[in-house]
Amino acid sequence: MSRAASGLAEAFKALGDPVRLRLFSLLTQKEELCVCHLTDALDLPQSTVSRHLAVLRHAGLVETRRDGKWIHYRLTGDMASSLSKLLQTSADDVLRADAARLNAAMQGCS
Repeated sequence: MSRAASGLAEAFKALGDPVRLRLFSLLTQKEELCVCHLTDALDLPQSTVSRHLAVLRHAGLVETRRDGKWIHYRLTGDMASSLSKLLQTSADDVLRADAARLNAAMQGCS
């Protein structure tokens, strides 16, 4: 299998879990998001969200930036960019509800 095909298979494998797909979808909404906003948007424990984000990071779809005690995530790479375009054209009710919760969670931030 070629290197590109292996990378694509790894990306699809990472996005094969519903929670990781929802996280990826939220990361397409903003340039960068803090774990705290992602936990609020998905209404999941921080440990669960962090574990799924680690899988996305290992697949090369997201990168991190530390700011004090918080970790911020953003999409990275051409593959993530291409997959985010595909995902935006097929958003469903769950993904739209996640996006609405994310926007509500970010209202109180400065």
